[in-house]
Amino acid sequence: MAQPASRNTRRSGGNSIFTGVLIGLTVGAVLAVGVALWITGSNPFTSATPPAVPSQPVPATPEAAPSFDFYKVLPSDTPSELPPSAVPTAAAPRYYLQAGAFQNADDADNLKAQLAMLGVEAVIQTGEVADKGVFHRVRVGPFNAMDEVNRTRSLLTQNDIPATLVKEIPNPQETP
Repeated sequence: MAQPASRNTRRSGGNSIFTGVLIGLTVGAVLAVGVALWITGSNPFTSATPPAVPSQPVPATPEAAPSFDFYKVLPSDTPSELPPSAVPTAAAPRYYLQAGAFQNADDADNLKAQLAMLGVEAVIQTGEVADKGVFHRVRVGPFNAMDEVNRTRSLLTQNDIPATLVKEIPNPQETP
């Protein structure tokens, strides 16, 4: 009886994979160089010499370099006066409307929410008052002009919210 062909006659796939990778890398590199040359617009196959352009005659004499006299550049030895110093002007006062002061923080939050419903932005400042404890002040402002103060105050009185005018004069170091 005839013996069957042995199954050990496998082809080695290592060479074909290596050859495919090598061909792929070569084709990819050639395409990358071609795209780069196409995008930059340079053509390596043209001659490097630029076309002949008729040139203008060059003047024979070079331009004279400017000369500097060292002692004319430096300031004079005479003492100069100092620039006038800025006279500090009185800082414009800022006005606030204090809508309330509460020992309970929740009450201050409720008033702030009520003012927000009216379209008035308020801030809660927490501070300690001597012999009375911690107070939460609800303030509207700051205002720079009394017209703004009067408009906001009339809005608050229409909604039964009493407000007290607080005038604050900032320190000169606080103002920019």
